[in-house]
Amino acid sequence: MKKVPWAKKKENKRRMPSPKLKKIVLGVCGSIAAYKAGDLIRRLQDANWDVTVIMTKEAAEFITPLTLSSLSGKGVFTGMFDEDSWRMSHIELSKQADAVLIAPATANVIGKLAHGLADDLLTTFVITSRAPVFIAPAMNDEMYANAIVQENCAKLKKHGFKFIEPVKGKLACGSVGIGHLAEVEDIVKAVSKN
Repeated sequence: MKKVPWAKKKENKRRMPSPKLKKIVLGVCGSIAAYKAGDLIRRLQDANWDVTVIMTKEAAEFITPLTLSSLSGKGVFTGMFDEDSWRMSHIELSKQADAVLIAPATANVIGKLAHGLADDLLTTFVITSRAPVFIAPAMNDEMYANAIVQENCAKLKKHGFKFIEPVKGKLACGSVGIGHLAEVEDIVKAVSKN
C-alpha cells in the first residue's frame, strides 16, 4: 500500500475524563422571574452541574416544562404523579442530589417549607433531601418585607437553609424595590462555592 503524505497515523491519545458532574435539583416556582430558569440551567451546566428541574404548577404558567427540558437535556418533574411516580420521585431524587436550588422562590413555597408542609413535588422533595438547600427569593418588595415572610426566612436559615438574597430592582408591578431575583451569575457562584 502506497503512503500518501497527508494521511498521518492517528495518535492513540487517551481521552481525559471530564470532571464528575455534581447533581443539582433546580426548583422553579410561580414568579415572573421563572423566565430566568433557562439561563440558570445553562450557567449551572457551565459550572459542571448536572441539572434536574422540578417545577411547581404555578411556574408552568410563566415558562413551559418543554423549554426547561430542552435546556436541561432531560425531563422536567411537574407533579407528584409524573410518569415515574411509581418510583416515588421525591425519594429517588433526594438520594441523588448534591445540592438543591429554589430559584425563583416564592413567599408561598418559603412559607410551606418553614412550616414543614409538603403538598407538592417540590416541597416534598426538599423536606426529604439531605442535600444543602439554597433559596433565591423573588417577589414584590412589600411581600418580601412582610414580617411573616421574614420570620419564615429566619426559621429556614436557623435550620441550615442558605439564602441568596434578592436585590433592589424593577419589579413586575412596576415599582422598584428589594425583591428582584439575584443576578444569575451570583446565584451560580453562591451554589458552586458551597
